[in-house]
Amino acid sequence: MASGCSKFSNFFGMPAISTVFFLFLQWNETVKLFRGGMPLRRHWAHFRCYDNSFTGSEGIDYLHELLKRNQNFGPEVTRYQSLQLLRKFLKNHVIEDVKGRFGNEDFDDNGRLYRFPPQSPLKPLPQRVPISQRHFIPPIPRWDDCEVMQGPEKIPMKPLVLNSESWNKRHSIAIGEVPECKLIRRKEITPKHVDQIWTSMTLAHLQSVLGLQSLDGVLDAKLLSPKHIVHNVFRVNKQGIVILKNKSDDLPHWVLSAMKCLANWPNGSDSKQPMYPGFERDVFRTVAEHFQRLKEPLLTFHLYEIFVSILGLLPREQIAVEALQVCCLLLPPANRRKLQLLMRLMAKACHNHALPPLNDAIGTRTLMVQTFSRCILCSADEVDLDELLATKLVNVMLDNHENVLKVPAELHRSVEEHLSHLRRAQFQRSYPDIYCKRFPTPESEAAVLPERPQRLKPQLMFLTLKKPLQPFQRSWSFRA
Repeated sequence: MASGCSKFSNFFGMPAISTVFFLFLQWNETVKLFRGGMPLRRHWAHFRCYDNSFTGSEGIDYLHELLKRNQNFGPEVTRYQSLQLLRKFLKNHVIEDVKGRFGNEDFDDNGRLYRFPPQSPLKPLPQRVPISQRHFIPPIPRWDDCEVMQGPEKIPMKPLVLNSESWNKRHSIAIGEVPECKLIRRKEITPKHVDQIWTSMTLAHLQSVLGLQSLDGVLDAKLLSPKHIVHNVFRVNKQGIVILKNKSDDLPHWVLSAMKCLANWPNGSDSKQPMYPGFERDVFRTVAEHFQRLKEPLLTFHLYEIFVSILGLLPREQIAVEALQVCCLLLPPANRRKLQLLMRLMAKACHNHALPPLNDAIGTRTLMVQTFSRCILCSADEVDLDELLATKLVNVMLDNHENVLKVPAELHRSVEEHLSHLRRAQFQRSYPDIYCKRFPTPESEAAVLPERPQRLKPQLMFLTLKKPLQPFQRSWSFRA
């Protein structure tokens, strides 16, 4: 079994794999590990014996331990999640009862007998999308693609009457005595260009971090809004929390008050609020019910595949965190703000020892992950291992909540340098002579201002003498 777990872990260390293949292969590898390691024995039921079978409780026990030992799921997997996965195994004919029945999810934690079917339960891998049909990242706009600002064809001018003084000025300019002043109209970068550059460079950076040749199959660039990326980068407060233009998109005031009360317990509760035994549980239930009623998860349905693909990078945690940083920039500002506030609440509640237990059966961290994992990540359609994938991703985000929701510093610096380069390149192309005067090269600066040798500071005489001072010796005398 150790070799099977190692194979499972090494496979998911491969970053250059699409989400569709990732999900199918993860399902197949899980099925292989379960079929290859599940203990089978003879059982009796209704005065008959069934060889090579197992009970529902035995199956849950083994699968639960198998998933907890595997780094792709982790020790946070619950027994109930293992039960749900076995129900999907029964529905997809990975297992069947001893009478050969399958196709439903009537699997319970009891002594009912099950067995493995003789045919292969593995799912066939989907066909790859041809390269000709892939959607590539939109190119970074160039200055040649920008709209040229049309100026007036003829500028009305007041008739000039030449006198001796004005003629002398014009003549001096003509012969080069006085340098002529030029009015430079430089083409500016519009907000639309900035949005396009941020989108293109963000997707290119994400593709590089994931190690993919293309984002096809994991992300549809047409569904992204460039304004969302720019908003998430620049419209933030001192703590990095997104500031919304439309306050109606924010969390309701009563939800924010409940989250603040729970995050700063016991100092966060208002003195006017009633304090009674179990008050903190009611506050938590209020927050949970609001997020569970959301029509769409915070990471959105159309970004589900790109976030799931990050699970393949978990063995390299630093790269996985960087990929999460970039992906979270693609969220709508309202979703990013809600996710930031929710992750801060979950982190503070897990580390607050003064907070009473919110559940009698499980710990605070497990409760937080189980309650909000489906509110953060889930698929629009039913996906195998959906809940386990959401649990694993939320645990990673919770462990790195301070870094995951920050703007990637390398990406921010690259975009700003690119914008600065575009502005300078356009000025250089339009006015090369003036550019050389305003922005001289190191060679031209050295010719005009040659480097002077550094002056040495005066030193004391006794520090510069090579030989020590000798005692004075009189070699001759003035006396006769």
